Amino acid sequence: MTEHKAPELMIACEECGLVVDKPRLEEGQKAGCPRCHHTLTKQISMPFQRPLAYGIACMIMLVLSISFPFMSFSVQGISQEITLLHAAEMLQHFENSLLALLLLMTVIVLPAGYICIVMYLYYKASKIKQVGRENVNLRVIKRLCRGLFRVEAWLMVDVFFIGVLVSLIKIASLADVGLGISFGAFCVYTVLVVKCVSMVDRTWLWDQFIPMVPLSDVKPGDTHMSNNHVNCHMCSQLNPMPAKEHAKCLRCGSHLHQYAPNLSLQKSWALLLASFIFYIPANLYPMMYTVSLGKVEGSTIMGGVVLLWNMGSYPIALVIFLASVVIPLAKMFSLVWLFISARKTADSSTKRAIQRLGLYRMTELIGRWSMIDIFVVAILVALVQLQNLMAIFPGPAALSFAIVVICTMLSAMQFDPRVFWTQPSGDDGHSLLVDEIKEFDTADHSVQSTAISNFNKKPDYE
Repeated sequence: MTEHKAPELMIACEECGLVVDKPRLEEGQKAGCPRCHHTLTKQISMPFQRPLAYGIACMIMLVLSISFPFMSFSVQGISQEITLLHAAEMLQHFENSLLALLLLMTVIVLPAGYICIVMYLYYKASKIKQVGRENVNLRVIKRLCRGLFRVEAWLMVDVFFIGVLVSLIKIASLADVGLGISFGAFCVYTVLVVKCVSMVDRTWLWDQFIPMVPLSDVKPGDTHMSNNHVNCHMCSQLNPMPAKEHAKCLRCGSHLHQYAPNLSLQKSWALLLASFIFYIPANLYPMMYTVSLGKVEGSTIMGGVVLLWNMGSYPIALVIFLASVVIPLAKMFSLVWLFISARKTADSSTKRAIQRLGLYRMTELIGRWSMIDIFVVAILVALVQLQNLMAIFPGPAALSFAIVVICTMLSAMQFDPRVFWTQPSGDDGHSLLVDEIKEFDTADHSVQSTAISNFNKKPDYE
């Protein structure tokens, strides 16, 4: 009697489409794609204790950050003191509701919701062995996991913190600036949020609640060009090719998106063109208005950079110039080049694909930091309100610039980097297994071998 071997669990790289056997990780390890080196999955040390500990500490720091004075501003005996929430309130007061909502959501609401969901999910995951998966409300778990990974890109606590530091240096020469109790708590809160986000891995988290379903028709070495599977962008489950539109994932129930490079490029182009359009008024109109002794003066992005440079604040002028001028333009033109080159990949080698993928990763990394200027305006508007003696009001360019940042971020998200990898792996596919598991968050950084394979030399893909 012939024994039928159960199909192995596999995972596909989100950035190059390569299918590999899903490795079994020990605590403190991560697995990377052997072709493009994108992290496939990771498992932190003490996975059930650390997220809960960091999450609790993070929520305590958030409460302290919004409960006490954040900063104070004093000129000639007249002072102004604000809390963290006051920045959003002042933007709302000056009829900039969208900017107020953006600040409130990206700095307070979404991060707090994210941390609460992380704590709940990891607590539930730690109880799985005791209560069993059948006693867990999977419908709620699926919704929370999907919401968790959708909002992750929009957490901008660290960007706001840099904006606060820029604001401090920008106005320190104009008046006496004091730091409240909440400022120190917010510094700790920023570090904890960044740490919590870095500990969450979607593949590992989904595995705790809903095991991955094996797919027998897919083998290691297949890619998105093999036309025998669709990879779920939400839980990394490999699904068979859907027979109808709007098909859902076998595992998490998310809508499946088949590989459609033309459609993703069209959406990306549309959002990128919108960002170019809004970039014009963002630079022509004032970012903010300054009232000094009854005199109103508008300040554009470049005008503010020149003013800071003339005042001798060279580091801050450079930061504002990089964040508000260089980075947005560099990202937009980089995306233009990537979108154009995406249609010229028929003869693309792996080396060129990796180069383009590196540029794409860079655009995703730096895009959100352009929001610094918006947060600087929000802090200054809330802090500098001393009637006709000195006051700052938001200008019409602030909203336009925020739209530029959001559109470029969405454009990069809509783009499918797998378009750079148009050649199927062919006969060499079986050699493209995960050849190493690297140490993650441990003192020992030696290479760990997997149960699948361990090659001392990566194959030549060209």
